[in-house]
Amino acid sequence: MRDPLTSTVGTPLENIYYKTYPAPDQARFSILIPTWNNLKYLQLCVDSIRKHSRFAHEIIIHVNEGADGTREWVEAQGFSYTFTPRNAGICYAMNAMATHAGTEHLFYLNDDMVVCPDWDFHLWREMERLDHIYFLLGSALIEPNDTGHPCMIYRDEFGDSLETFNEALLLEKYMSFPKEDWQGAGGSAVVIPKKLWGIVGGYSVEMSPGMYSDVDFNMKLWHAGVRLFKGVSKSRIYHFKRRSTGRVFQKNDGRKQFREKWKIPSSQFNKLYLRLGEPFDGPLQPPRENWWLKWTRFRSRWM
Repeated sequence: MRDPLTSTVGTPLENIYYKTYPAPDQARFSILIPTWNNLKYLQLCVDSIRKHSRFAHEIIIHVNEGADGTREWVEAQGFSYTFTPRNAGICYAMNAMATHAGTEHLFYLNDDMVVCPDWDFHLWREMERLDHIYFLLGSALIEPNDTGHPCMIYRDEFGDSLETFNEALLLEKYMSFPKEDWQGAGGSAVVIPKKLWGIVGGYSVEMSPGMYSDVDFNMKLWHAGVRLFKGVSKSRIYHFKRRSTGRVFQKNDGRKQFREKWKIPSSQFNKLYLRLGEPFDGPLQPPRENWWLKWTRFRSRWM
């Protein structure tokens, strides 16, 4: 079992470094991108933001290690960034970046994602219809490998690496795949008001280095009264899914932590509360109390 007092992962505060600049004029989102020695993918990600965004945005990057020249490249671009000499994990990284956000909305983007044209416009138009800050909106992710996730679009013709990526074909076809708005938003490629992020306290650092930190965050939002978790189907982003988690030596047992913390399995929270992946039909309602829900809670207390 990972010892949080001696682990070399997720305890970066003594060595964290910040360099920040004012947000660009009229920036709509603060795009938060954690990266870990993944420079080529990060460059493609940033290039897509520059080419395919309707609005101006602030880009903030957390550099873990930066052994591949990431930190020097980020410096040269003039982006605000935070830095730790070893992998800090997603929770510390997100919280550090959010501290320096200069806009009112945070957008969490993985470094191996490519945004498609007008990704931001469709999210912004959805936000303009709301008169409150209690929401989490997500973009539709197009991925090359079918993992069975109910919120994704699976297409294998665009490539699963930098070497096989067919950007021209993606830009030609990305809007041709049917997808409805859905319940549950998602874990990454999501936008949230900065005030709401602060109200719930950001990502929970006890989930470091970050397994199940996204569903834990969604549960925190639920307990704060958020009921609008919506996936916006017209906002589309390609995700290579070149997972950095495979390089994490000491993973937290997020599934167990979530169950012990919230007294319900994460799978049941996604299914019964968020109705993850179901067609969007309005703000969520608490699930009806029945024997199955009561049994699920009772069983979680003793697992």
